[in-house]
Amino acid sequence: MGKNGHDAGRPGVRELAYSPTAGTPAGVEVMELAGLYARSRRHGNDPYVPLRPAFHQLIGARERPLRVGVDFVEHELRPGSWLWIRPGQVQRFGPDLEGADGVVVLFQPGFLPPATVSAAHMDPPYEQGPLTPEGQAAEGLRRALDHLAYEYGAMASLPLAAHTEVLRALLSVLMVRLAQARGPAPRTAAASGTFHRLHTAIERDHAVTRRVEDYAAALGYSPRTLTRATLAATGRTAKQYIDDRVLLEAKRLLRHSGLAATEVAARLGFADASDFTKFFRLRTGTTPGAFREAP
Repeated sequence: MGKNGHDAGRPGVRELAYSPTAGTPAGVEVMELAGLYARSRRHGNDPYVPLRPAFHQLIGARERPLRVGVDFVEHELRPGSWLWIRPGQVQRFGPDLEGADGVVVLFQPGFLPPATVSAAHMDPPYEQGPLTPEGQAAEGLRRALDHLAYEYGAMASLPLAAHTEVLRALLSVLMVRLAQARGPAPRTAAASGTFHRLHTAIERDHAVTRRVEDYAAALGYSPRTLTRATLAATGRTAKQYIDDRVLLEAKRLLRHSGLAATEVAARLGFADASDFTKFFRLRTGTTPGAFREAP
């Protein structure tokens, strides 16, 4: 979106591709949060602008709290808290990043094996928000992170291919322990396949159509089947889930780009700006223009 420009004083979103540090294995990186700030400054980047990374970030806070905004929700990570930011989400660090005490684990989509993705509940729907484990759960996560960080820093001790597999296995341990600390998956296994296919289609086509019937026809399901699967996975109907995704993208464009409301409406497939304004007001209680200007 940055290429479209942005309002004066309102930074656009920087799209971040995964770019491993030279001399490190591709796919995963373990870094101190203070190091993340220093690296951004070293490369001439502002670490406080809105970012949309194309990779996962698992952030763990130690002795000091840390503020992070993710898609218009402000989170405060207390000591011992973890926050998982998924690819494509828009994030913005608070002003305490420079003095942050914590770690961030970056990893690419597809780096972890399918068994881990299933066991760690990594498919949508996503539970967003910090997690602060206690007792054995906290200790297990600490030990898993310590082992991952140790092996990450011991690259010369193994051939590169073996080192990468060790990191893949240890990251899998960390992700599964995180899932167990969070609790049971918020959906049934029977609904997950259908819902996941719908989610993927919505991510691809939410600016093309907002009709459940169109997704049903494209995926080979009935609208009722999609609604049942979405209700089981999220507690929302398929139509509500589609509209939520459109609304999120509308908010991102309004707040982080220089596009006029009419241009946002066109980009999201609305026939005219008045339809978009009605859609937005019904779901937020405010107009697109008022949302853009809000602090």
